[in-house]
Amino acid sequence: MNYQEEYAFRQAAVEEALSAWLPRADAVEGKLCESMIYSMTAGGKHVRPLLMYEACRLFGGNTRELAPFMTAIECIHVSSLVHDDLPAIDNDYLRRGKPSTHAAYGEPLGILSGDALMNYAYELLLTGISQAQDMKNAVRAAVIIAEKAGYAGMLGGQSLDVMNEKQNRTDLTAAELDNIYERKTAALLEASLSGGAAFAGADEESLLLLTEAGSFSGKAFQIKDDILDVTESSETLGKPASSDEKNGKTTYVTLLGLSAAQEEVEKLTEAAVERLDRLGRDSDFLKEFLLRLVLRKN
Repeated sequence: MNYQEEYAFRQAAVEEALSAWLPRADAVEGKLCESMIYSMTAGGKHVRPLLMYEACRLFGGNTRELAPFMTAIECIHVSSLVHDDLPAIDNDYLRRGKPSTHAAYGEPLGILSGDALMNYAYELLLTGISQAQDMKNAVRAAVIIAEKAGYAGMLGGQSLDVMNEKQNRTDLTAAELDNIYERKTAALLEASLSGGAAFAGADEESLLLLTEAGSFSGKAFQIKDDILDVTESSETLGKPASSDEKNGKTTYVTLLGLSAAQEEVEKLTEAAVERLDRLGRDSDFLKEFLLRLVLRKN
């Protein structure tokens, strides 16, 4: 496998989906759509739609029909970043090397564009269902995505994170951090993998393995973020470095130290790869992609 060629092929499919399904900047009067597009096109690896694409492909699904679902998962993720950066939460003015959305468009549009991206994600899911040849599997995928994004998933994890920060909690345990990371970060990776496979009609055992792979890799991804926050510069990260320290957050680094945190990343990634091996499918690209995520510098 030539990884770079395979990666470029999948990234092109993701970019094509986003280009086709995002609204035009001038779709409505005012700057709401412009700020939405600004947020969605500010860079980033598009990890979640790429994982969704690959999981669908592994099970022989129609990846072209998947395009609105891929765009939806990215809208949900970017919505969370837009809101995270707001003054009421992390108060960050840099995202992916550019001014964060509220820094570029003002706080009111920062709030509204995050709201609009989340709402548009559900428009996309409903449109995707209506156009899918297999509506039953499309509904399965949409339900997974919605549940993982909601109060029991990503938004619930963010709320725990915010409340702990606002209450100046510095005594979080590893179990409490795991719960936050599972919901705040891992849930959308689980949705990407299991949602893409569900769209393709995968069996329940395979969906469980992919959910577990998403859980392990998501927690590894977040702990790696903790590590990068203290080891890399703002220029490298494309966002403010040392923001966890600034906000008084407990992380795996503050809890265990850098070396033990890195060991946890490696252990979790090995567990994710083991789940993919158990699928009994050609998941070489997916495994390499997850391994490279934990070696990243930003």
